Amino acid sequence: MELHQLAYFVAVAEEGNFTRAAERLHVAQPGVSAQVKRLERELGQELLDRSGRTVRLTDVGAAALPHARAALAAVQGVREAVEELAGLVRGQVAIGAVTSAGPVGLPDLLAGFHGRYPAVEITLSEANSDVMLAALREGRLDLAVVGLATDPPPGIATQVLLDEPFLAVTAPAGPLADRTAVGLPELGEVPLMALPKGTGLRTALDAAFAREGRTPRIAFEAADPNVLVQLAMRGLGVAVVPESLARYHQADLRIVDIAGAGLRGVLALAWRTEGPLSPAARALIAFARAAYHS
Repeated sequence: MELHQLAYFVAVAEEGNFTRAAERLHVAQPGVSAQVKRLERELGQELLDRSGRTVRLTDVGAAALPHARAALAAVQGVREAVEELAGLVRGQVAIGAVTSAGPVGLPDLLAGFHGRYPAVEITLSEANSDVMLAALREGRLDLAVVGLATDPPPGIATQVLLDEPFLAVTAPAGPLADRTAVGLPELGEVPLMALPKGTGLRTALDAAFAREGRTPRIAFEAADPNVLVQLAMRGLGVAVVPESLARYHQADLRIVDIAGAGLRGVLALAWRTEGPLSPAARALIAFARAAYHS
């Protein structure tokens, strides 16, 4: 039994297809098929059911799969332990961020980390906070900048980077332009622009209205809060955005405080506290926490 045979078996099991597995492994498809068959002959049992359009695990294959994954992970762990002991931090790290993470200086963080660990490959993706928190728990992300409206879920630790109130903004002649502050009942009577469900801002907004037994009139949704501001500038309604963004555009807008709702936006650095972490992921988390703590 050889490691590459286990790697081929795991890839086919996860992809459900020999061709896709071969593409993922960057090898020829006949080679993948031949090596898996050799593994099956050695074990004396079929691991895969090839009779349908999709390759499926047999009962024996389902029982063997977690052990094959564990064997591959153990070998990778040996490599990483040796590299870490030698001070050669390398590998890959995956970072996620909400679209509104601009104020926390993420590009500077990534540049600093790359300068210290040039052998580590960095990937960055954007998504809603709920998607990224799930990705952290599942190990698909190593670190994320998320918006929080409640406590983080179990298994996730956070470090607050920014905590500021949400404000309402509107065009100089738009709805509520003659007001300096409004309560939720008045805010609920006008068309609102907000981030989509699953974001920290939207979760906080919906929860505040729910406490009043109301539902906000969401006329427009946009993943980028800057788009919400642009919509408000054109008189299409009232946008609910973080204070820092509202103040940045205050020359072109009317800013209205949202009284009594306790609406605040929290941007936080988040990482998982359970499950294995590679040396590169541990280095990234330590670097980021130190950079934002200073």
